[in-house]
Amino acid sequence: MIRIAVGTPDFDIGAETARVAGQGGGAIASFVGQVRDDGNLQSLELEHYPAMTDKALHKIAETALADWPLHAVTIIHRVGKLAVGENIVLVVTGSDHRDAAIEACSFIMDKLKTVAPFWKKETRTDGATQWIEERASDIDASQKWDKSEN
Repeated sequence: MIRIAVGTPDFDIGAETARVAGQGGGAIASFVGQVRDDGNLQSLELEHYPAMTDKALHKIAETALADWPLHAVTIIHRVGKLAVGENIVLVVTGSDHRDAAIEACSFIMDKLKTVAPFWKKETRTDGATQWIEERASDIDASQKWDKSEN
């Protein structure tokens, strides 16, 4: 089971985890990303092209299902203007085994950072704005999965 949602509403971590747990297995892994306070960040605004984003997120989830023995994958990504501390992304994976659930969750997060087409603009407390580019560390983390044999 794949569940993908992209939108402005916040998500219910407990409900989403229960949904994945309901698909069976004994291991659930999850990751919640929030807008990080780096000292003078006021907000982060995420934009996307819905058809392109939906296709990319489904491909990431389908790859995870093909590479690990998972029962379910949930990817929820928020868009719009988010304040420091607000939730941005939720990934939940369910499997019979801990390693598969954790590795697949990590794979999905690494791919979301580099493959998913989201454009992020930060606004500083002084009013300055800037589009954010990919970090080399995110690209390296994503590429390690391309080289591994899982």
